[in-house]
Amino acid sequence: MVTMEKDKQLDEFEQLLEDSLSKQHSVADIVEGTVMRKESDGYLVSVKGAKMEAYLPQKEIPTDETLEVGDVKEFYVLREEDDDNPMQLSLSRIAFAQAWAQLNDAKLQGDTILAKVEKTVKGGVVVDVAGLKGFIPSSQLRTGVPFDGLVGTKIEAKVLEADPKKTKLILSQRQAVAEQRDQMVDNVLASLEEDSVVSGTVVRITDFGAFVDINGIDGLLPISEISWQRIKHPSDVLSLGQKLEVKIIKIDNELKRISLSLKRMGENPWQQIEGKFEEGQVITGTVNKITTFGAFINIFPGVEALLPVAEMSNENVNPFDMFKVGDEVKVLIKRFTPQEHRIALSIKDIPAEA
Repeated sequence: MVTMEKDKQLDEFEQLLEDSLSKQHSVADIVEGTVMRKESDGYLVSVKGAKMEAYLPQKEIPTDETLEVGDVKEFYVLREEDDDNPMQLSLSRIAFAQAWAQLNDAKLQGDTILAKVEKTVKGGVVVDVAGLKGFIPSSQLRTGVPFDGLVGTKIEAKVLEADPKKTKLILSQRQAVAEQRDQMVDNVLASLEEDSVVSGTVVRITDFGAFVDINGIDGLLPISEISWQRIKHPSDVLSLGQKLEVKIIKIDNELKRISLSLKRMGENPWQQIEGKFEEGQVITGTVNKITTFGAFINIFPGVEALLPVAEMSNENVNPFDMFKVGDEVKVLIKRFTPQEHRIALSIKDIPAEA
């Protein structure tokens, strides 16, 4: 009985030893091996832990490198060993493996890396990082959307995912920019003054306005501050990457925000029209917008006046049936208060002789 028990323990020990020596190496692992012999199209390599000699194809050896039997080197695992096939190795991909390792370290340590934008694709941009292809989703771009102006530029980014087995490299430019902003925002804000004019670059466009890079931090340019004229969307006037000169209209040191204006770089059209129009004057304007309560008429570049429904006719009318955007209409200035940015118009009160 004692002998049988010892034999059983010995068998278990031998099995554990065999298992430890036959450790399965995975794709993208770096293993140490000894070159055993030359084959017609490659080399056989002894790798500790492998059940059979691994195979190194000739095409996976750099053209400027020569191998001799007995050489001990580090190899990249291209294909795992199974019961029928040996492990397949590569020397050419060692540099890639080292790059993956560096990227993984950057992810763990939160380091910022430099990526070159190669092309825009649906949903983001493809970048090159030390010879590896990576992807920055649109949601992780500072601009929020990819645009052709990014191609060929180098941008700073954070590593979100670095998986060499899946050759998956996902990056974030937005996180890198946010970190930089936190580090420099106080210094930048201290160097700026309200009512000063600064140069910037449009880095993001939204429905409510645009964000402009001012010395490394983003200032908000609201849609209402883009133009004196009515615009439907900021993209009608602005484009990503566009260089602008803007006026700083507010600095909020507590919230660390900058508000900007583009329209105030030019003369206020409401001041320009003082003395050019008067109540009772009949003029011609252009329909800019139609609503249920009236129509907005452009009577001067950047100046809109309201023509209420009640002033369109002595009868009940539907403004959408009377006008379309772009129509030229003759109107009477019924109320003129440019200092309040208000002008009221009328059609029904136009004198018959006008």
